Formats: sequence, C-alpha cells, structure tokens
Amino acid sequence: MARPLAVLILNAAYAFAQGTAAGGYVGSNVCQACHPDVYLNFYKNPHAKSIASGKEPPERTGCEGCHGPGGAHVAARGGKNTIPRAFSLMSSRQTLDACLTCHAPDLSKANIRRSEHTLNDVACTSCHSIHKAATPKFLLAKQQTELCYGCHAAVRAQFEMPSRHRVNEGFMQCTDCHNPHGTFAPARGMSQRPRMVDQALGNEEACIKCHVDKRGPFAFEHPPVRIEGCEICHYPHGSTNTRLLRRPVVFTLCLQCHNGAGTFGVRNNGEPLTPSSHNLLEPRYQFCTTCHVRIHGSNSDQFFLR
Repeated sequence: MARPLAVLILNAAYAFAQGTAAGGYVGSNVCQACHPDVYLNFYKNPHAKSIASGKEPPERTGCEGCHGPGGAHVAARGGKNTIPRAFSLMSSRQTLDACLTCHAPDLSKANIRRSEHTLNDVACTSCHSIHKAATPKFLLAKQQTELCYGCHAAVRAQFEMPSRHRVNEGFMQCTDCHNPHGTFAPARGMSQRPRMVDQALGNEEACIKCHVDKRGPFAFEHPPVRIEGCEICHYPHGSTNTRLLRRPVVFTLCLQCHNGAGTFGVRNNGEPLTPSSHNLLEPRYQFCTTCHVRIHGSNSDQFFLR
C-alpha cells in the first residue's frame, strides 16, 4: 500500500537533514516524495538493484547514482538547474561520461567512445529511456526495429525487399548482427567491414552465428569467403535477387573475379578463369552453383563440386 504523502515528506525532511552532512546525498526516498510517477515502476528497472543490494555507496545508489547528490535540489524546492546531472540539459558527451561511470567495465560497451554513433553525436538517451522504457530489456525508448529505423531509413527500405532477413517479422533483430555501442576492428578482411557489425567466435563474421554450415574450416577454401567476407556476394539486409545476391544472374556474380583480366590473361589475382568449354551464352552454364554446389568451401573437391 502506498504511504501517505505526509509520511513521505517527513521521511524526506529527515533524510535531507541526515544527507546534508554526507556530501549532500539524501537518498531515493526523498526523490520519491516529489516524483512518485517516476518512482512508481522503478523497482522493475535494472538500476533499482543498486538500492536493493544496500551495498553501494551513496554516489552509486538509486536516483543519485545517475543524477548526483540531491541536497541542493531539495533545498531549492526543485528546478532542473539545481540537479548536478540533469540529462535534458547535458551534451551527448556529458551523458556518455555519466553512463560510463558504472557501465565502463562492460565489454559490449568498451569501444563506445570510438563508435559511429558517438562520433555522430548520438547520446545514450537518444536510444534509451531510463524512466519510461518501451521495452523491459535494454530500456529502449522504442521497440528496437523502430528505434533503428528512425535514423536508418535506407536500411528500412532494404528490409522491404523480396529477399531479406526476417527482421520485420520479429524472427531476428538488429543487435543479432550489430553492436550499437561499437566494435573493435577484426583481423580478417584487412580490418575492413561494415560499421558496428559484431563478430562471432574466432573473430569471424556475425553471419556465422546462424549460418554455421558455412563456417568451416574447409580443406578447400573459397578465398573471397574467408578474406573479403560474405558481403562480397550478398547484401546483408535485403535484395531484389534471390539469396540476397548482389547480381540477378549467378554467373555474372562469379565473373566479377573469374574474368581473365589478370596478367597475360591467365589469372586474375589468383582466381582460375572460367574454362573455355563453358559457353556462358548457354543457360546450363549460367547457373554456376548447379555444379559447384559447395561454393562456400569444400572438404572433397578443389573446384567445389559435389
């Protein structure tokens, strides 16, 4: 049962009197007296663990863990300017510094200062809502897809294409492949990859987390798969072509590399040429993967045949 307002005010006054002697920290009960709407569901918030544990110091407990000591705010009887950290008045850099006071040790956020979001002045509060989150997980301000689509309109269009990953259907979500807080450059692909794409075990592409049959290692590797990565042949979000391919006809995709444009017309940077017996005007030779079925890699044939 909710306590009467008079009791809360008396408790707040007592806590304030005690708190002024302890660096101005007054405790979350004082905040509750004037902000019951904010505090109503705060117990469901992951940040409430700092209150429940009872082991954290005042500067890392409850409301004051984020907003700073509330003594001056209570003495002034309110006002944003009396809050040490009023996030609506803070820059994105100040907001980031405040959040990293507690979240800096998290490995998933270790590269956030150099992430594309931070470099483009996107603050933590641009995506997260601490008091009125739309999702119980990660405290997002909106459902994840709508949140990402708010800035990435071109990606939203790609997910409307005939061949696509099923993000709109709820089968997967953006963070299955991306880390919005930033990622470290991998060793593969000469450290080049799309921005903020997460990686699987062994410093591999995020695609391998679902498409495990393409992981290998294989006795006969297809170099583009291992070096350039999946994006050399596929659009990761969506495509008008089947299997998210970059070109509508399979042989035109293969000819990007196997085209005889190398030294003396023999090899193109190491790729074997298309045999002269393959007349690409004939339909049977236009679907390379009909014969080269293990195009991602094979343990039995160097030409990726059956």
